[in-house]
Amino acid sequence: MTSPGRVAFSIGSFDVMWYGILVALGIISVVFVILKRAPKYHGISSDRTLNIAMFAILGGVIGARLYYVIFSWDYYSQDFARIFQLREGGLAIHGGLIGGLIVGLIVCKIYKEKPFNVFDLCFTAIPLGQAIGRWGNFFNSEAHGGPTELPWGIMVDGVKVHPTFLYESVWCLLLFFLLLYIDSNRKFVGQTFLLYCMLYSVERFVVEGLRTDSLMLFGSFRQAQVLSLAVFAVCLILYITKRKKKRRK
Repeated sequence: MTSPGRVAFSIGSFDVMWYGILVALGIISVVFVILKRAPKYHGISSDRTLNIAMFAILGGVIGARLYYVIFSWDYYSQDFARIFQLREGGLAIHGGLIGGLIVGLIVCKIYKEKPFNVFDLCFTAIPLGQAIGRWGNFFNSEAHGGPTELPWGIMVDGVKVHPTFLYESVWCLLLFFLLLYIDSNRKFVGQTFLLYCMLYSVERFVVEGLRTDSLMLFGSFRQAQVLSLAVFAVCLILYITKRKKKRRK
């Protein structure tokens, strides 16, 4: 399997990229699922949910770009105009999650909503958006692994490589269905969100080890793996603490 190219279609001299289309479809799918499920969360109106989601998405996009630019500064410092060329790719999911969470916390405080309750609602849907958006990497021939002889490998520059974007896409799709089930039977507020953080971190740590284009920390460590370990540890502690607290009630 080989990427057919980055351009989906053109309008005059303007090229519409597959990357942008798939990221947009991912965002739309997340908003759709959130709005459909919002009534199950008593006290969170659909209008308020939409407002929170829109602000969080904006924060997520900005965070995703800033994160990628910061860890690729040697490239972007040569031409600042490249920072704004989002159609070429370069959105780091960890940065997006951090940016979305920060903005989400601020909006929750303004609306006087319980953050963990809102995060449970939103992070049930986010894996679906990731599963869709990751395919933008395929069309850009990026976020792939090293050489492989496995039958599902993809061709990049004449070499058969691990489709790491596909591994993450499949994992996130399965995670979406798992979290839908868990959230429908959640035992305590924050359970779905914390499970997402832990299970996504496990996948990202493993798959990141296969990638050839990892963002690096101090030149020696894959930053996604370091962050995944930290997130997993913190969320595991919070999960155990909140579960014990719920059982004591």
